Amino acid sequence: MKQFITMILMLMLSALTQAQTIVGTINDESKKGVVGASVSLYKAKDSTIFKIAVTNNQGKYSFNIAANGKYFVTITSVGFAKGNSTVFEFNGTTVEVPAIGLKKASKNLGEVTVSSKKPMFEVRADKTIFNVEASINAVGSDALDLLRKSPGVMVDKDDNVSLSGKNGVQIYIDGRPSPLAGKELADYLKSIQSSNIEAIELIINPSAKYDAAGNAGIINIRLKKNKAFGTNGSVNAGYAVGVYSKYNAGINLNNRNKKINLFGNYNYNNNNNTSTIDIYRYITDSIFDSKGIMNNKSETHSFKTGLDFYATSKSTFGIIVNGTYTNNDMSNCSLTDIFIKSPYAKFRSLIADNSSNMNNNNTNVNGNYRFVDTSGHELNIDMNYGNFKNKNEQQQPNAYFDVFGMPLFNRNYQMIAPSNIDIANIKADYEQRFLGGKLEAGIKFSHVKTENDFKRYDVIGATKTVDPYRSNNFTYIEKINAAYLNFNKQYKGLQVQVGFRVENTNTKGRSRGIQTSGAVDTTFTRDYTNLFPSAAITINKNPLSQWSFAYSRRIDRPAYQDLNPFEFKLDEYQYKKGNTNLTPQYTNSFGVTHTYKYLLTTQLNYSKVTDVFAQIIERTEVSKSFMTKKNLAIQDIISLNISYPLQKGIYNAYFNVNGYYSHYKADFGVNKVVNLDVTAGNFYMQHSVRLKKGYTAELSSWFSTPSIWEGTFKNKSMGFVDIGISKLIMQGKGNIKLAMSDIFKTMSWSGTSNYDNQYLKASGTYESQQVKLNFMYRFGKNTVKAARQRQTGVEDESKRVKSGGGGFGG
Repeated sequence: MKQFITMILMLMLSALTQAQTIVGTINDESKKGVVGASVSLYKAKDSTIFKIAVTNNQGKYSFNIAANGKYFVTITSVGFAKGNSTVFEFNGTTVEVPAIGLKKASKNLGEVTVSSKKPMFEVRADKTIFNVEASINAVGSDALDLLRKSPGVMVDKDDNVSLSGKNGVQIYIDGRPSPLAGKELADYLKSIQSSNIEAIELIINPSAKYDAAGNAGIINIRLKKNKAFGTNGSVNAGYAVGVYSKYNAGINLNNRNKKINLFGNYNYNNNNNTSTIDIYRYITDSIFDSKGIMNNKSETHSFKTGLDFYATSKSTFGIIVNGTYTNNDMSNCSLTDIFIKSPYAKFRSLIADNSSNMNNNNTNVNGNYRFVDTSGHELNIDMNYGNFKNKNEQQQPNAYFDVFGMPLFNRNYQMIAPSNIDIANIKADYEQRFLGGKLEAGIKFSHVKTENDFKRYDVIGATKTVDPYRSNNFTYIEKINAAYLNFNKQYKGLQVQVGFRVENTNTKGRSRGIQTSGAVDTTFTRDYTNLFPSAAITINKNPLSQWSFAYSRRIDRPAYQDLNPFEFKLDEYQYKKGNTNLTPQYTNSFGVTHTYKYLLTTQLNYSKVTDVFAQIIERTEVSKSFMTKKNLAIQDIISLNISYPLQKGIYNAYFNVNGYYSHYKADFGVNKVVNLDVTAGNFYMQHSVRLKKGYTAELSSWFSTPSIWEGTFKNKSMGFVDIGISKLIMQGKGNIKLAMSDIFKTMSWSGTSNYDNQYLKASGTYESQQVKLNFMYRFGKNTVKAARQRQTGVEDESKRVKSGGGGFGG
């Protein structure tokens, strides 16, 4: 591992020594930095454009180049007149262009066409941004697939998401936390297509403004929203084939004028996937050797529509309605050979041919208000309601055969498990200038209620009888009241941010059913209040070499289903059950980040997690087992993340290496001691080349060394290589992309576990190798009208559209 990281560092440093930078600052008439200005670097010899950059939040820009010569820059920014520099000479050493001041544009400014291409990755001190539309290999994927491709992110065999070796990741959609977890979250992410995603943000150390949930930080998935005036939109269609075919299509529409922005989109996805799973289990007196194949057919309809009303130059009202409706048909056929250990001999075989139909319906409504004035006051109010309805009907026939393959007996079951989740919250975020800095404050009140009605039936022929001992009703209510205060200020060469967040949590769970001892009504309640401080210091005296130091305390609460104490049968010998004693896990995280020349970013992070969640396989009835979640005592994890984007003419690349050391410790009694540590890492790189006639080629790859899943499962290495090519057509309004994922078919998983006198070896594959074809066409107006005959500038209106009238975090 050390040699691997050294090799990558040498590669990056070698690239740095071959190129130096041109840096500069863009100011407005009050000498403040202009954010988001487009800076174009031209060759003075023939006035041809060489490179394009965008100014950061201090109005600074930089170009990394290797070609000596004479250059000049031009600057464009909405609401300002065009600016230019004088000609300067670059001879291989860093050149700082004198600061350029922009003047406000005249009122009769005509239409300005905005045309800029975002880089595939943007690396900042506080987060990494994956601009999905810039990646060819992202076509035909869903949100969960895109997370697999994101730097530092791991998605395990059960679709659990981890970041930098930590599994407590909070997923946000458009700046708002998703209430889902576990399988429900994975199913929802699979329903979001890449054609509807603008960017994925990886936030390692969030400020107090964000919810305290997520010990590994936050992954924010930003969905697309058009910002141009007039009527415009896009259509897209895609087709992919692996073992089976799959296809998707969508439309996005937007109409905007000075007072109203009306937007909406619809996407359809039809998926057919296959996967395999093999499990070898060695227990006290028996051996179970199981091989299974799963097929999943899904059909998803999703939509999003909204309205922003610009009541005044300061006030914006908005409403957003979105929904996802998915139907899944899944089959799982497994053959399990059962052996006795002494004397060693095959005992019998079990064929379980399970099938299930799942319907997942989700509707969300958001109402929002935003007030902002020129003196720095800003207020955002959000009211949200969401409903998740899930129904799962499963048939589970179990057929036993003797050693000669002759039928012995059948045990057939049917499970019907509808669930309903209601989420409501209201939050307000306020900020103003204070003591030369910015003071932020906010409150949030949330209420979640989940109801699960699980019924299991014994099926004999055409007759089914409810099994009261395996059926139950589970209700869970969670209320969280939160408030935060955050302050940040820029001093000379130093930026300081400090915040405090307090969250009061009230939970109540109730499980009702029947066991052999009689009716069971299990109720548990928990009330607790926690303080979550956060702080960050950025030393930016030298903008080409910036240091940041951050600290945060965070919490992860158990998933609702992980608290349900009743059994969910997987087959005759395995089942899952929740744990009412499962408590939240807490994380203290310390991070140091260095950014060199706006390009090379190095992040060192240490986290200590107490009561960390782990999936434990416990033995019962000698040869049977069940999976449950428990709190391990502690997890220590140290991670090092290095990112470097490289641009040389028509060639663009991005390198990311993430190495970490993790140590899990717990003692649950005899033969139940967990003491596992691992030094692991993953590496991601992406290369793209702009070819002639509108073609672009791309290659990306990801590799993960052996690591530990869920505290007790040691998995082996895995990785993938993707390739793709795109072509601009229809005068640049259309784009066609062809890609192949996992070209060497190496994205398979395997691993082992040894706990409670049982040895488990598991492996599996999924349909990772696919050929994907995608087409997108944009239509309508693509200009931003600057015909503003009022006192406010176009950039103020753009800011209102970006937030959609609502705030982020909370």
